[in-house]
This record gives sequence, C-alpha cells and structure tokens, in this order.
Amino acid sequence: MIVLKLIGTQSIGIRTPIIKEGDDLAAIVTESVIKASKSSGFEIEDGDVIGVTEAVVAITQGNYATVEQLAKDVRSKFPGGVAAVMFPILSRNRFAIMLKGISMGLDKVYLILSYPDDEVGNRIITWEQIDEAGVDPYNDVMTEAEFRKAFGENTKHIWTGVDYIEYYKSLGDNIEVIFANRPRAALQFTKHIIAADIHTRRKTKEALKAAGAETVYGLDDLLSAPVDGSGFHPDYGILGANKATEDKIKLFPKDCDAFVNEVQKQMKAKTGKTVEVLIFGDGAFKDPVAGIWELADPVVSPGFTKGLLGTPNELKLKYLADNEFKDLKGEELQKALRESIRNKQNLSGKMESQGTTPRRYVDLIGSLCDLTSGSGDKGTPVVLVKNYFDNYATE
Repeated sequence: MIVLKLIGTQSIGIRTPIIKEGDDLAAIVTESVIKASKSSGFEIEDGDVIGVTEAVVAITQGNYATVEQLAKDVRSKFPGGVAAVMFPILSRNRFAIMLKGISMGLDKVYLILSYPDDEVGNRIITWEQIDEAGVDPYNDVMTEAEFRKAFGENTKHIWTGVDYIEYYKSLGDNIEVIFANRPRAALQFTKHIIAADIHTRRKTKEALKAAGAETVYGLDDLLSAPVDGSGFHPDYGILGANKATEDKIKLFPKDCDAFVNEVQKQMKAKTGKTVEVLIFGDGAFKDPVAGIWELADPVVSPGFTKGLLGTPNELKLKYLADNEFKDLKGEELQKALRESIRNKQNLSGKMESQGTTPRRYVDLIGSLCDLTSGSGDKGTPVVLVKNYFDNYATE
C-alpha cells in the first residue's frame, strides 16, 4: 500500500488468547498477527518484525523452578552454609524470589547492597545525601546500623515506595545487610560469594577470585542445570527470572532460535511474506527522572532471526540539510537527500552519520517492543513492527 510509505515505523500491540504452559505458541503468534491484520485493515509485508515477549515463551516451555529447588542447588554449591550475596538489584518481581530461595539454602547470608543505587539505577539514597554525610562510597563499608546513622530511615524507593532494606531482610531470618561498592569488601565476612549483579557479573567474579575468594558463583550459575526435575537455563541460570508465585520462579526461555525460526516459517507458509522475528525481554532505556535503567534481563533479545543481525547504517538528514545541501530547498532538497540515501555506503566514522543511534537492531527493536507491550494488563505479549527498515528514500 503506497500510503504506508508516507508513514514511518509503526509499533502495534497484538492481543492474543491467554497463554498457558504447553500451548503451541508459534501457532498462536502466527494466527494472532494474521487475525489482527484482517480486523484492523493493515497488510503483512516483507520486512515486518514480530516481537514476542520472553515471558510467554518461558511459560509455554514450562521453564519453572521452585524456591526449594533453588535452595537445594545453592546448598550443593555452598556446603558450608555461609555466603555473601553481592550487588543484587532492588526488585520485588526479580530478585526477591531469588533471595528467598538462596536464604533457604544457606545458614547465613551477608547481603551486600551497592549504594546509592543498584546496578540498574534503583536508588536507596541520593548522591546529595552521600555528600552531606561525608561518606566515601568507593571505599566505605557499612553495617545496616552505620548506614542508618549516616542516612536515616527514609530509604524508600522513589516509585514503588518500598524500603528494600527491610523487605529483603524479611525474606529470611538469616540475612544480614551490608553496604559496599567494591567486590573485595565481601571478603571481610566470608570467602564464599554469589555475584548477584547482571551486566557486571564477569568483572565482579574476576575481581573476587583475584582478591582471594574461595567459592564464586553468579546467578547465571544457579539452576544452570535441572535440580529434581526443575526448569533451568544453561547460559543464564536464574538471570532474567521473574516471580511466578510466592514459591515458584519463571526462568528465562531456552531454545529461542528454534522458536523464532518456526514463527518465521509459519508466517511465510500462511502469508507468503518473509517477516523477521525476535523474542524480547526488558528494553534497554533509562528513566530520566529516577535514573532507572530498565534492563534487568541479561540481554534484550535472547533469540532472533538472521535478518535482524547488524546495526543501523543511517545518514543524519538534519546534518546533510544544514551542511552539504544548505543552499537547497523544497523538492530539490528532497531529491538530493533521497539520492544520498540510495547511494550511501558504510557510514562508520563518517560525519554524515553523527547523531544516529549506534546500537544493534535487536536492542533497538526489542526496546520498542517492550515499551509497546508494557508490563501490566495491556494483554499484548506480541508486537508487530512495520516499516522499520524503510527510510526517506523508500517509495
């Protein structure tokens, strides 16, 4: 439809039936997208992108584990019963259920929280409070009592209103909270460590081993294999997991490439069109008010079709209009810009691309899908992205 080429990228939330364990998700996604196109009057086109939230993929796979199964895995890795849990994020949905299982598997937990905020920007206190208290966050290690003396009792999260210090302590009577920002601080308490950070986990593990830690595991090492028939993830363990019930964890989905390729195959068979498909989790974007970086999953997209490999190779139209074509106007300017786009080559390092977004397609599109789908009651676990690969020269 020619009129669509006058429209840029469109992101459309697709409602599906309620998805349960054992459902044929590839068929559900395919049929839901086709039904939506017919009911809403848009066409499926080559190059469209279908995003499917990781949650429903893991649900249909039945990739769950109980806190008891997690506890058993923790006990097998820390037979002495004592460990420090370092740098977890502050999240009721994410880490709290993990901490419950971890504490069940240990006799003593030293829970070491980074401050003023966690890895993804959830604040306990502010930098202004640190300055006022004269605390050195790069070196000072504090007990909870020392922390409260320095910063007071008002440590509630800016959005949720939850005091995560109190909440996390309530998850086990064997949990002692410590505040520190350097990995080796844990060795003051124990030489057995669980690195609970996400994106900095490799650096944390390496620093701990170099400093003399005897046992070092990450969340990616817990439930990396089944325990008593549990779900598991061979690459990410319990990273990317969510709370399913008060006693059950939903893990990150496995075998993602097989799933996205099957959806692509079914869409081709039913529509004749070649679409790209990705599974998306948390988007990679930052809240400008609270400073929270959304990405609590180990990756934005754990699986995607081959057509989504790569990064954008785009010209900055404003730069061209203000510089190379500054003397042109109207149709003459439009023609020159379109011709530049058609003839562009690799723009890496070129001034004509300054100000464009140097990120992978899967991270950009996955973030767009996450914002579209939402995390609450929208009921759109599938997202159709149209015209993403079009540009100003597309006719």
